[in-house]
Amino acid sequence: MRIGPWTLPNRVFVAPMAGVTDRPYRQLCKKLGAGYAVSEMAASNPLLWASVKTSRRLNHDGEIDPVAVQIAGADPAMMAEAAVFNVSRGARIIDINMGCPVKKVCNAAAGSALLRDEALVARILERVVEACMPLGVPVTLKMRTGWDRESRNATRVAHLAEDIGIAALAVHGRTRCDLYRGTAEYDTIRAVKQAVRIPVVANGDIDSPEKARDVLDYTNADAIMVGRAAQGRPWIFREIAQFLETGTRAMPPTYGELRQRLLEHLDDHYRFYGSVIGVRSARKHIGWYLGGMPGGAALVRDINLAENTDEQTRLLEQWFLDRPADWPISPDNGYALAA
Repeated sequence: MRIGPWTLPNRVFVAPMAGVTDRPYRQLCKKLGAGYAVSEMAASNPLLWASVKTSRRLNHDGEIDPVAVQIAGADPAMMAEAAVFNVSRGARIIDINMGCPVKKVCNAAAGSALLRDEALVARILERVVEACMPLGVPVTLKMRTGWDRESRNATRVAHLAEDIGIAALAVHGRTRCDLYRGTAEYDTIRAVKQAVRIPVVANGDIDSPEKARDVLDYTNADAIMVGRAAQGRPWIFREIAQFLETGTRAMPPTYGELRQRLLEHLDDHYRFYGSVIGVRSARKHIGWYLGGMPGGAALVRDINLAENTDEQTRLLEQWFLDRPADWPISPDNGYALAA
């Protein structure tokens, strides 16, 4: 699997998720088998680049190459400027967001709202590719299948993108109006793959090694992208990667490994955000890791009341003391103990 000049170690990718795929999380997923990860979307408006939130999203210190940064916006010139700015900050691949269904993004005519205006899509892609080409930086596009089910236009947009010079496409198998409801459909992704020669990445509802294999087989996509299924289960990337390569299941993590991974993740998270923001923003990750496990709900309630990072860590250490380190966790759901 290649994107421009970059050869990736496998075809199992981390989907960009706002408020989730920060640098500590991307690093963890790459360590656990993800072949590629795209950042949270960064604003294209230069007035926001100095904000604390955007500054964090532009921090790629120590990240494994290739660093891929997703930009969002609706103004072609501003998007091109944002691409060049992010390249100057370490981006090796620029990804354009035309997939986000969130209302505040779509209300600004950005994200998946752009799919209603194919002429504007073309202008944005042209300006960003034109800006990045002299820098040797490939541009990719993430999109949905269309605005709604009556106006799916992913295949036409894919043709536009290929003709303009987009290096790869990631397609989420839902329309904007679907949001995250229902189930993803893969017929459109299959049609996109048949229509273009550039790599196509399938995204949507991929939550197991078997589902990854089935989606790849059905769509003939070049790679798959995992989003929500990796929240609290970052080892899903090695599970999928091994299954696709060998047809065998990876050994499930034990409580000992879970403790190690979670505490390392939190240490990186706290250092990245600082203690004040870190103690609050870590709550969702801890909830994803442990909320569904036996005894996890009560722990998460206590974690959410903890006022500092030391207290969160102490609560976690105490919880793990009551669980033998060599006990495996079920590979099916990441929560119940294996039989």
